[in-house]
Amino acid sequence: MTVPLAQLNQIPAARCEWLVPGLLKEKVIQLVKTLPQKIRSKLVPVPEFAAEFVEQVQPSDKTLVMALIAFILQSRGLNARGWEITPDAFRPDALPAHFSFSFKLVDEHERQLGLSRSLAELRGEWGGKAKQEFSELHETPSEYSGMTDWSFGELPELMEVEMDSGSNNANVQTVLGYPGLSDDGESVSLCVFDSAEEARAAHAQGLLRLFMLQFRDQLKYFEKNLPGLTQMAMAFMPLGSLDDLRRQLIDLTFARACLVEPWPGDAQSFKLRCAEAKSRLGLLAQEICRLVGQILADWQVLQKKLPACKNHSAALQDVEKQLGRLLSKRFIAETPFERLQHYPRYLKAISLRLDKLKADPVRDARLLAEYTPLWTNYERRAIVLAKQGVSDPQVEQFRWMLEELRVQLFAQELRTPAPVSSKRLQKMWEGM
Repeated sequence: MTVPLAQLNQIPAARCEWLVPGLLKEKVIQLVKTLPQKIRSKLVPVPEFAAEFVEQVQPSDKTLVMALIAFILQSRGLNARGWEITPDAFRPDALPAHFSFSFKLVDEHERQLGLSRSLAELRGEWGGKAKQEFSELHETPSEYSGMTDWSFGELPELMEVEMDSGSNNANVQTVLGYPGLSDDGESVSLCVFDSAEEARAAHAQGLLRLFMLQFRDQLKYFEKNLPGLTQMAMAFMPLGSLDDLRRQLIDLTFARACLVEPWPGDAQSFKLRCAEAKSRLGLLAQEICRLVGQILADWQVLQKKLPACKNHSAALQDVEKQLGRLLSKRFIAETPFERLQHYPRYLKAISLRLDKLKADPVRDARLLAEYTPLWTNYERRAIVLAKQGVSDPQVEQFRWMLEELRVQLFAQELRTPAPVSSKRLQKMWEGM
């Protein structure tokens, strides 16, 4: 597949897994052969199963593996028998190279910039330049900047952007861009982004700003009257200032009140959402301040507890790193709210671990040795993704499952929302 640089971030990675029609059946056969015998035995003869799948299932934005799982469970009646198949049952990495696209990246003169069978790898190296190239194709018209209210009609899902795809000026190609609001501080502007993911992330901030501009009175009130702010700020002091804390608490309150799915797409639904949010802001501010207040108070207690464990350096170092990851300067803004709600349990688990550490340091060392390889795997991958500027929801989910594993290992009595074990996570990692 030849990909112009400006369109690199637009290629749908999941759709590319379906390859081209002529190779799809053979790819499905090879994928099925990587399944465990228990599942594979339900799909014989494999070539007939593959032909059936190709005939009945149309390529889509769902990954090939997820489409296969759905088809296997449904067509073989395994749903009714309570079977579950997870993506890690397949081993796509074991397939010959020609079952993945070779992506050839070219500039505007069709000169080759890069060649790889990994779209993620190309994006890691060239994604930033692709973004820049795309943004140069489309500048925000002046009437769509400096906006303080929804004054731009219905927000389309896609917008057309013209690009010159070769040295011949007549060779103009229309590419699709993803519109979204951009937060400019005291106003917002309508921009076009080269990927749906980036558009969504920017639009969330822009939309939040637009909501807050409609609630100036409430904003002023919260700036002076957040419950328990002074006490929280004293605990927060080693991390950041009172202004940092206040800003994050207010932003989270408005996000919880206004950014409920589905997000508004026109002026009418925006006004309706403003009306719905108005009555909820006060209650949400109290709920969020209560949660963050508890987290900071528990964190303070733990800080006082740590010096007593200085004789157990490995465990102490591990706990300090864990706390550093959980509570950074922007932990309120950067932690998904559904995860933030579990912080009190995570901190309680650390406290219980420290209590048990004095009584049985050998047990703690054994459990830490069980946990460390899984964390090391995650950390290495996270560093690579961060350097590439790429996010991977699976890796992010794995990071939070590791937090649950800590509860399971060191403070089992607190329970976890779903079953978790080192063996289960190792299997999940191998699948990723």
